[in-house]
Amino acid sequence: MAHLASAAELLRMGSDPAASEACSVLLGEPCLLVELGVEPPPEAHAPGAFDGLAGLPAPTVGVATAGVAPGARALADALDVVAGSEDELAAILATARKAPLATLVLVQLLRGSLARSVPDGLVAESLAYSTLQAGPEFAAWGAGRTARPQEPSCEPAVLATRSGERLELRLNRSAKRNAFSAEMRDALCEALALVLQDASVRSVVLSGEGPSFCSGGDLDEFGTLPDPASAHAVRATRNAAALLARCAERVEARVHGACVGAGVELPAFCRRVVADPDAFFLLPEVGMGLVPGAGGTVSLPRRIGRQRTAWLALTGRRLGAEAARAWGLVDEIRALR
Repeated sequence: MAHLASAAELLRMGSDPAASEACSVLLGEPCLLVELGVEPPPEAHAPGAFDGLAGLPAPTVGVATAGVAPGARALADALDVVAGSEDELAAILATARKAPLATLVLVQLLRGSLARSVPDGLVAESLAYSTLQAGPEFAAWGAGRTARPQEPSCEPAVLATRSGERLELRLNRSAKRNAFSAEMRDALCEALALVLQDASVRSVVLSGEGPSFCSGGDLDEFGTLPDPASAHAVRATRNAAALLARCAERVEARVHGACVGAGVELPAFCRRVVADPDAFFLLPEVGMGLVPGAGGTVSLPRRIGRQRTAWLALTGRRLGAEAARAWGLVDEIRALR
């Protein structure tokens, strides 16, 4: 395992202008591992002692496999993610070694997420996502797969049903487990724009047809826009997350089965999330050389905090419905089918 930095070492780094060079992901290990099981020195308890960690060009990973020492809790809170077991640590390191650039960009987005407004956060996420689309890690992921031709469908990608003051929106690509395509994004944006224009729609229910709520972005469309700058312009023009956030107080998401990528990022904006007992949540984007791109670096920290968001993205692990409720990602669990 890589070197474990102590609290005293971190304090020295905070006063060293060359520290960012020494710990950069470009120069060695993709993470700065920090020992949390040992009591830090007295100077670590000073207000703002670890503020400088937010500027380091490396993810900071707390190693709490033996627990967190009582005096190290402030340090633990200042880190990007905390590994509570050897398995968690191994998973985080595997992701960071596979995609060090995407891992760095993820934690940098999350460090400032709660300080940004939702619109500013979505712009920052889109710019970061676009940058990574032009990077070597996403290129390596894309080189290992072949996009399948898109088959036209006579069914609408989103079913909209109005009943009095209530509007039901149902993702409707069940053959592809409701993979979030450009067509689905456009249809959802159109429906949400109407909600924002029509105050008589007092409640919206967002759900999905078939075995899963949403299996994430349609992989066959990844990288099909002409260039990353144009892709950012598209997201700035037509963004389901931005519209959903504006009417979120009227929206309840009802999710089941796979809730992957966009399938967890979008519901997290909603006022209420109801999950079927079979629902599970997954953020796979960093392993593809990207970051969550459907608003997840904005919505998820507001529900579960930045460290748990980083944990989901960097471990690549599934979060079941009960754990999601304990974290606050889900508000209620009940049978939906």
